[in-house]
Amino acid sequence: MLGTVRPSLLHHGDFRKLWAAATVSILGSQFTLFAVPFIALTMLHATVFEVSLLAAVEMLPFLLFTLPAGAWLDRVRRRPVLVAADIGRGVALMSIPVLYVGGNLQIWHLFVVAFITGTFTALFDVADQSFLPGLLERDDLVEGNARLQLSYSAAQIGGPTLAGNVMQVVAAPFAIVVDALSFFISGGLISAIKKREPKPEQALDAAGRPTSLRSEIASGLRYVIGDRYLRPIAGCTATSNLFGAALFGVFPVLIWRELALSPAFYGTVMGLASFGFLAGAVASNSLPRTLGIGPTIIVSAALSSPAFLLMTLTPASLGWAAVTLFAGWFVVGFSQVIYNVAQISLRQSITPPAMQSRMNATMRFIVWGTLPIGSLMGGVLATALPVRLALVIAALGSFTSVLWVLFSPLRTLHDIPEERTVASQGAVGASVLEHRDADPALTGDGDRPLVPGVGVPDDTHAGVGG
Repeated sequence: MLGTVRPSLLHHGDFRKLWAAATVSILGSQFTLFAVPFIALTMLHATVFEVSLLAAVEMLPFLLFTLPAGAWLDRVRRRPVLVAADIGRGVALMSIPVLYVGGNLQIWHLFVVAFITGTFTALFDVADQSFLPGLLERDDLVEGNARLQLSYSAAQIGGPTLAGNVMQVVAAPFAIVVDALSFFISGGLISAIKKREPKPEQALDAAGRPTSLRSEIASGLRYVIGDRYLRPIAGCTATSNLFGAALFGVFPVLIWRELALSPAFYGTVMGLASFGFLAGAVASNSLPRTLGIGPTIIVSAALSSPAFLLMTLTPASLGWAAVTLFAGWFVVGFSQVIYNVAQISLRQSITPPAMQSRMNATMRFIVWGTLPIGSLMGGVLATALPVRLALVIAALGSFTSVLWVLFSPLRTLHDIPEERTVASQGAVGASVLEHRDADPALTGDGDRPLVPGVGVPDDTHAGVGG
């Protein structure tokens, strides 16, 4: 009806639980993102290559498992998967302080934990992005994604400061206990969601026979690669993550070893700079209405690379180090939140429900699959070249990511199109027919990915424990 105002999601009980779960989990993950590289470099005396390899191992499951996970998750209820993944990550992380207390913590333990948590994160991430459209009405997706990004922003502000100062007082392995507990709390909150998902219907092929996982994986790939909007978003994010992983996989070496910054100093500066994430969350709802959804994606994609380059130039002087880290990270946070809200909302809005998990899994495979490759690339560069030169090369490479979206139909896309219609359930993704008329309620909103290692990740980027 004309003039009807939709109620805020603050009154949506199930969304509040999901939102609280995300907030607690994201805040806890800041402790692990800080603690694991610190443990590897200062307590276990890891090499530069081992540190970058650690980041690669955590992201390897996205390359190995996301495609089959996406097809499988379109066949099952997603909430139990979310709960199990949270509990699994909490148990794996608790092993680090336990081994430390027993005097048995070694570098290979961190690799095992990174792979286990990365595997559960891959499952959780695909299920989570597919779970939200089933929990909310379509017209609420932009607000829902914006509120989730707001929690991410708040955690980025308080988390690094809190984690850095806690690590100044207690041994770094004990800081990881906070992250483990946050996953247990998150799992409990998600399990308390009252809305029950219907069991997904078995997809059928043109002859009416159940489709195989292989054919469903192939349909997801065809859907993303063949779409004029999803393909450039995937290319932009994958390229950004490739060079971002190369940079942030090695960045802790610059911070903890070459500059020898204290956890409290570094955490406080990065926490204050993370107000950029909050500013981005605030702007993410209004900016697309002004610029249009496509131009918003392009502009936000272009801002991160100069900020990356500035951070690689961080000097030894504490005063100037604070200035460059603050300025660089503020712009990174501001631009990446806007990008995330824009591109994810666009993806969720135009994709049919039966294709959601496969679309998200395919996007994760493409855009997060470059993370382990980038981390290894950064480790090789930093082993063969001075660490700072390797970081500058990675930052310069990231400038190429915006070309994907700049020379694409996104340049002229102002409003989010309607959800596509498909020929049949069995052929979903293989034969998308059309866009319906744009929904005025969705005009100008969307979402994007993040970055790893300092750490942040993207669908965007990621880091250990995230």
